[in-house]
Amino acid sequence: MKKKVYGNSSGLKASQLKKLENLYRRRMPPESIATYELIRDISRLSHDIHRQIGLLIDRLGKVIHVIVGDQQKIIIPDLSDYRVAPGRLRGLRCIHTHLKNEPLTRDDLADLALLSLDLMAAVNYDDSGFPTTVHAGHIFPENSDSPYQIMEPLDPHHLDIGCQKFIQALEEELSQRRKLVRSDGKERALLVSVTSAPKAVALDSLAELTELTRTSGIHVADTVLQQRQKVDPRFLMGRGKLQELIILALQNFATLLIFDQELNPSQIRSITDATELKVIDRTQLILDIFAQRAQTREGKLQVELAQMKYLLPRLITKNTAMSRLTGGIGGRGPGETKLEINRRRVRERITQLEKSLESVKKQRRQQRSLRDRRGLPVISIIGYTNAGKSTLLNSLTGSKVLAEKRLFATLDPSSRRLKFPRDIEVIITDTVGFIKNLPADLMVAFRATLEELENADLLLHVIDISNPRFEDQIGSVEKILEELQLDHIPVIRVLNKRDLVNTRSVKQRERIYHGTAISANDESTFFPLIEKMSLWSESLAAVV
Repeated sequence: MKKKVYGNSSGLKASQLKKLENLYRRRMPPESIATYELIRDISRLSHDIHRQIGLLIDRLGKVIHVIVGDQQKIIIPDLSDYRVAPGRLRGLRCIHTHLKNEPLTRDDLADLALLSLDLMAAVNYDDSGFPTTVHAGHIFPENSDSPYQIMEPLDPHHLDIGCQKFIQALEEELSQRRKLVRSDGKERALLVSVTSAPKAVALDSLAELTELTRTSGIHVADTVLQQRQKVDPRFLMGRGKLQELIILALQNFATLLIFDQELNPSQIRSITDATELKVIDRTQLILDIFAQRAQTREGKLQVELAQMKYLLPRLITKNTAMSRLTGGIGGRGPGETKLEINRRRVRERITQLEKSLESVKKQRRQQRSLRDRRGLPVISIIGYTNAGKSTLLNSLTGSKVLAEKRLFATLDPSSRRLKFPRDIEVIITDTVGFIKNLPADLMVAFRATLEELENADLLLHVIDISNPRFEDQIGSVEKILEELQLDHIPVIRVLNKRDLVNTRSVKQRERIYHGTAISANDESTFFPLIEKMSLWSESLAAVV
């Protein structure tokens, strides 16, 4: 069977093409980078056609790809059939010619690192086309400054370096380093922000992305911020910067790139085509966290609907780009089989989910109508995620709603009765936490939950005043209330975690933000808040 010659083969003579095709017949001894005869033949042929020639050789010494480049470089074809296992190399070495008398280039070393090749070798030859020097490099696990090491120049006649044993030793070292770095068993991610926003704003957003990543159970290996006047429409950043980013991820044994900006379908395709690392964005990370947190049938339906709406326009991308979303960090969500579903089946599933959620809405309306008949006022606790809403509900009502110091610990709304000192009874509810740039699909999917707020008579806006970004968080919550057309409902600002802020700052913030300072863990601080709520309840009862 005739083997394909990859790359720039147009314009070559039939005899030259025949010589290139015949290279597939060669076999290399396992301990040698290549034989002198092979090095000599590709040098003379490269000299003849004035183009670089490259070979990809597997560990059995078999030539699996013959590539023709131009005078500067070769372009390595798709190697997806030779996948890389964690802590392993690809099982292929690349040998190619250089027309100019030069060592390994930046492109050579980038290919070596990005493709996890066993070895990269460049052959220099003289004016007659005879090989003079072979420059070689390999991945080097212990080099913190660079992921590769360049060897001393080799004589073309002496390329027996114990190649097979050498590569096996490299892999063992890689595997040990990976086990050491990932001893906690957590996935490792490189967080990336490419933005034209001011640095302070970008850093705040990246800090929140770090919190989200840790909440999802992923270890943050490193963070990268690139400020650009204009974001690249294809890669978000330049192609060269993307290569540097991927190499940095490999150095940190990261398996995941998380972008702070939402990636459109073409950007996901372009970035995932450049790397075998998993690639997700901020929206998908939030969806993954919600998939882990959802406990009730309603919560699971809402999360899956949001995931499906996110997935639908991205079905054009390759499956590896979708593995995070469809599998979920916690193994929840639609599941791995959804990788192969087509647009029609996704739309059908969206329709089913929307019908199911409509049924949930009806049940909620019935529950609300029963509440309304009893004439009990409804107070809803809102606020930025991790502000202390569930802790406040527990302290006020003596209940045991899950309250943890992590983002989105609570997804499903909880309602409890609360009796004030003057025998006034109310219903108090806790809702899902808000976050800056809450994904639109998630807002739509959680409409059934957020509809609880539409029937609220009073909102308790819980604010974590110990958080350095609390002012931005106030703005984010109020923006979402405006988008949901809930900004007409009366609000009491509850300035939580006053025990973590000095007294002077607490008094100042109470005055500036017209709020009531409390510590949700300390019921002795609740009197001013309960007094405000009681007076409001009395005035509401008087109106009714």
